[in-house]
Amino acid sequence: MMMWDVSLQLYGNVISVFMFLSPVGTFWRIIKHRSTEDFESLPYVCTLLSSSLWTYYGIIKPGAYLVATVNGFGIVVEIIYVSLFLIYAPVKMRNKTAILAGILDMGVLAAVILATRLALHGEVRIDAIGFMCAGLNIIMYGSPLAAMKTVVTTKSVEYMPFFLSFFFFLNGGIWTFYAILTQDYFLGVPNGAGFLLGIAQLVLYVIYMNAKPSSNVSERLEEGWEQESLISSSNYSN
Repeated sequence: MMMWDVSLQLYGNVISVFMFLSPVGTFWRIIKHRSTEDFESLPYVCTLLSSSLWTYYGIIKPGAYLVATVNGFGIVVEIIYVSLFLIYAPVKMRNKTAILAGILDMGVLAAVILATRLALHGEVRIDAIGFMCAGLNIIMYGSPLAAMKTVVTTKSVEYMPFFLSFFFFLNGGIWTFYAILTQDYFLGVPNGAGFLLGIAQLVLYVIYMNAKPSSNVSERLEEGWEQESLISSSNYSN
């Protein structure tokens, strides 16, 4: 069982790395156009918080060093993504990103670490952090729902990159399988939800990848209306 555990963690970490890197094409587009266009920063801000909490979880839980290392990598990647929003986003989005990052990635993270270190100890601390991580990941996995509605409404998958959806699906699947084997409900519940949503995203992609976009798509873009993005990056799920 130990060999299975390590192997699945390694496979899961490889897939998670690809998930973290899957929005690179989007951010290259942002750098090239010097604009974040209609992409949302919230998924990246939330993923940064999630990666930070999972890194802390992996540090304090015995034998979970692989969880800590891959999420440590995720922290670096998500900081870069959020920084690019702060550089290239319009003033309104830039201010929104700065406020969210300050509250979630600094304030909430510091409060969680401080509270759990002062008030909780041993297994209780580990379980508390695991519960928080699971709850946050469920929220993050639900974040693409509005964007999936936009895909159906506009009949366009422009803001739903295939590889992100694909690795979203793989990541949820392998960590759900790992959670079943190890009976880790903190991993199983959010990743099971992510696995199902990953399937839904891929189904939508197949349905609408060759569909003719609704006529109001270009009008909305020209008028600068804010449109939800499926990038959830990175909603990392372990």
